[in-house]
Amino acid sequence: MGFNFRKSFKIAPGVKLNVSKKGISSVSLGGKSARVNLGKKGTRTTVGIPKTGLSYSSYSQYVRSKPKSKSSVHWIWIGIIVFFILIWIF
Repeated sequence: MGFNFRKSFKIAPGVKLNVSKKGISSVSLGGKSARVNLGKKGTRTTVGIPKTGLSYSSYSQYVRSKPKSKSSVHWIWIGIIVFFILIWIF
């Protein structure tokens, strides 16, 4: 088990910058009852009732865009060629 390092810096009221040994790890927005944490891999939203210990948290990962498949690129080129052939004929 290794050592961990994590430090939070208050930038403005309700805004914190979280730093780990690898650099900036996340930015937290919000107060005690509701908070949004924007990290490198996703977003965590937490809503709680102060002084009760009850809270609800949800996490959503960022979606990476998939590159276009080669088949869709082929159909675009075929459409362009057919278009120019039709213009040349008429």
